[in-house]
Amino acid sequence: MEAPSLQGFNLEQTFFGFKPKHRVQLHDKLFDLLWAGEGRFDWDTIYNLPLPIRRFWVTKINKEREEQAERAQAALEKAQARNPRTKKP
Repeated sequence: MEAPSLQGFNLEQTFFGFKPKHRVQLHDKLFDLLWAGEGRFDWDTIYNLPLPIRRFWVTKINKEREEQAERAQAALEKAQARNPRTKKP
């Protein structure tokens, strides 16, 4: 008896799931949440968060980091204005 031929079968993914190219994006976001959480979260908690909540936290962390960078830049400019001998980048 011969092995069945696969010519008539659709071998494409037919169920919901991540494609390999999207897994990298998922794990990047998970890593960012874990790193920004500074030990407050564990992998299982982050991985099993519902997507809307996970998106909320990623957005919140990104916004906070942008604001922190703006505050640091403003403080640097203020310090340079007070001491004109410092070199500007």
